[in-house]
Amino acid sequence: MFITFEGSEGSGKSSQIIALGEYLRQQGYDVLLTREPGGTAISEQIRTILSNLENTKMQVRTEILLFQASRAQLVEEIIRPHLAKGGVVLCDRYADSSMAYQGYGYQSDLEELRRIIHFTTGGLKPDLTLLLDVEVKEGLRRRSTGGEWNRLDAYQLDFYKRVRQGYLEMVRLEPERWVIINANQPPERVQAAVRETVMTRLKKG
Repeated sequence: MFITFEGSEGSGKSSQIIALGEYLRQQGYDVLLTREPGGTAISEQIRTILSNLENTKMQVRTEILLFQASRAQLVEEIIRPHLAKGGVVLCDRYADSSMAYQGYGYQSDLEELRRIIHFTTGGLKPDLTLLLDVEVKEGLRRRSTGGEWNRLDAYQLDFYKRVRQGYLEMVRLEPERWVIINANQPPERVQAAVRETVMTRLKKG
């Protein structure tokens, strides 16, 4: 099963996905954790370029294509092989991040972006996507005090509001794939909700 975690800055995705991975391994599942951009040697090099605060002149189309290059490598080298052997893949961000940030956030052409993503992934979509939803200002407050600040964090408030609304719109369009988790709660409550959601899906097969 292919499970992705989505959400804007400060939603707690990274810590929650690690905790879930440890829990699923304890339950006997063959779990692979990965992230975007990154997850392979080539993809991590692309991540460095994307995150560098000095790259202020990066064009939107350049950013979109760099994300897709990183994703294409990750899908073919890591994700598909693990799914093929019956494992569970947990991915910290995936194609929906491109739609939320480069699509809704930058207000790029959504249909054109969907076509690029389809080419990049070969049509591979998650079985389940968890949206860790947090109020924009609270998420940015957490992010600025709790981790490394990079180029992808340094946008204006209105940008992040569009990103959040973009995520909520994607949930509306594909409710069977998405589950919203209230990430304004304490981390232990978020993890409890995450585990309940994922175990329900895994038991259904």
